[in-house]
Amino acid sequence: MFSVTKEEAHSTWSNKVPEATLVFWLIKMMSTTVGETAADFLNADLGFGLGGTSIVVGILFAVALYFQMSSRSYSPIRYWITVLFISVFGTLITDNLTDVLGVPLAWSTVGFSALLLTVFGIWFARERTLSIHHVDSPTRECFYWLAILATFALGTAAGDWFSEGLQLGYGVSAAIFGAAIALVALLHYRFNLSAVVSFWIAYILTRPLGASVGDGLAQEKGNGGLGFGTTGTSVIFMLMIIGLVFMLYRKRR
Repeated sequence: MFSVTKEEAHSTWSNKVPEATLVFWLIKMMSTTVGETAADFLNADLGFGLGGTSIVVGILFAVALYFQMSSRSYSPIRYWITVLFISVFGTLITDNLTDVLGVPLAWSTVGFSALLLTVFGIWFARERTLSIHHVDSPTRECFYWLAILATFALGTAAGDWFSEGLQLGYGVSAAIFGAAIALVALLHYRFNLSAVVSFWIAYILTRPLGASVGDGLAQEKGNGGLGFGTTGTSVIFMLMIIGLVFMLYRKRR
């Protein structure tokens, strides 16, 4: 499928990642929340179980990634469908480690952090850039989606560790990660922190923020949530995501 040389790929592929605008971050934030609540919905509400949910979502993610990788240009619909499925799949990876294998959330957080740093290291050593403005070859896109998967798994582990493992609660955890993102923005716009570094730190932090927000909305009031349930929370955010992606699609057309 990717039988082209490196030079040919860069000349025929356009950048496959959208600009990091406000709409980008809004959709990203909501996709993280859907990733948290949709996994719980399929697992518990529909009775798929953790194993069945992992298989179904894994297949859907593989299909979405195939169509995304097969294209040579950016498409809002293909891209965000892939993000949604990778969000759910990343959540399920952490859930399987925690619930099936009994791996502590702190260990998962450290392990996925090391994995993400390894992906970044190999990516940069090979391509000399981690910029989302240059995801313009099959190799770079492979590294990009590996990094995205690691951020979602890491974010789930970190969010659950803070809110449940450290018993800080969903509201406090969301405030901590939100403040961290605000600090990154301040460092970038006021003190000229690298745009690439700022983007990836913010991208990582939006996942535990989304996980904390999703759990806070979905969980029962007795468990520290607002009681909207996984179904209600998933539907609300999915409708908002669909609306924003359709807006991007119309704008691109």
